[in-house]
Amino acid sequence: MAKLKVPSAQHLARNWQETPAKVQRELVSLARNPPTFSYQILFGFVRDMLLLGVPKEQIEFAIRTKVKRETVRGYYLELLPLIAEHFLDESPKYVMSVDRRYYAAGRGLMVPFDPPIIYGGTSGLIFPWFSFWKSNPLSGDRLSLFVTMVKEILAEDPDLEAADFQILDFSAPKGSGERQLEIIHASDVPLLSDARKTEMLEIFAEGYFAAAEELRTTPDEIVEQDAPGDPDQQGLFD
Repeated sequence: MAKLKVPSAQHLARNWQETPAKVQRELVSLARNPPTFSYQILFGFVRDMLLLGVPKEQIEFAIRTKVKRETVRGYYLELLPLIAEHFLDESPKYVMSVDRRYYAAGRGLMVPFDPPIIYGGTSGLIFPWFSFWKSNPLSGDRLSLFVTMVKEILAEDPDLEAADFQILDFSAPKGSGERQLEIIHASDVPLLSDARKTEMLEIFAEGYFAAAEELRTTPDEIVEQDAPGDPDQQGLFD
């Protein structure tokens, strides 16, 4: 039986739909056809770059020799040059992990939030959030929902509240096919009003619990997968 996991804050925002029924259909489909790998390993490479000064060439060698699946290896190698270029001139005073936090998304749904790293740069504390989707990155109300949620989480911690929250968007512009890095400063993203935020979260929560009930009470559908999954779905609930 397919089981529905609680989505991360980012994936809640990306899988938000206009109605609970649409949320339900989206989550049931994802639960029955789950992603087959995640980009989590790349966060370790970023830490190695920042903390230990490991060069891009060494990381590329590690990917080519240790990542067995060709398609997954290709996804990592596609992203590595953009990551390395972004952090090339960074000389952080320190690099830290951040403990998991939770966000109350309504109806008892507690959404996990796991910042990959924070680091002390020349301009102060920097909190980079990595968005590795190649297509359909967060935008509009979905982006505003994510940023609103994260800012509320950060505001609960005096050590993080003043951090420069940056979204590193590694998507490919429509029609180009090639990834580019766009740095979105959260301070430039419009926040949702309390009413709109509550409305969106209630829609998602209702759809989530309906999806969980559907999966609990109906047989699994057999889904054939000849490929390692859509790279835009990877690590959905990491």
